[in-house]
Amino acid sequence: MTILGIDPGSTRIGYGVIADAENRKLVYIDCGVFESHLKGADALLLQITQDFAKLIKKHCPDLIGIEKLYFAKNVKTGIAVAQTRGAIIAAAAQFHIPIKEFSPSEIKSATTNYGLADKKAVSRMVSVILGIGKVPGYDDASDALAIAITTAMHRSPLDTK
Repeated sequence: MTILGIDPGSTRIGYGVIADAENRKLVYIDCGVFESHLKGADALLLQITQDFAKLIKKHCPDLIGIEKLYFAKNVKTGIAVAQTRGAIIAAAAQFHIPIKEFSPSEIKSATTNYGLADKKAVSRMVSVILGIGKVPGYDDASDALAIAITTAMHRSPLDTK
C-alpha cells in the first residue's frame, strides 16, 4: 500500500510518500515541498490542484493523510491554509482516494509517543522509523512523512481505493 502524507500550508506544502509493506514495515519512497509565490488565491489554488494531481498520478497512492487545520492566531493565514487543504482534498477526490485527517498532536503522538514534541524530535523519529538519514528539505517534508506514518498506523483493511 502506498500512502501520501500532506502538510498543508499557505505558500509551502510538504508531501511525503511511503509504502506500507509486508509485516507493516514502512518504506520511504519520496518527499518534498511545493512552494508558490503566486499572487491571488485563484491562481495559487489552481497551481496546488495541478501539482497534487501530478503527484498522485506519479505515485498512485492508495490512501492520503492530511493534517487537520488547527486554530490559527492569524485569521488570514488560517483561511489560506483552509483553502489549500480544500484544493488538495479536491485533487484527491478526482482520483477517488480515501483521506484520513489527523491533528498535530495525533501526529506527534504517533511518531514520538509525545503529543507536544518539537519539530526536531518528529524529524528524528521519522528518520528512525523509515531507516533513512536526515530528511531532506524543509520541516514541511519531514512533517508530511510523519503524517504518512501516522496514516499507516491508523489504517484499516477497508482503507483502499
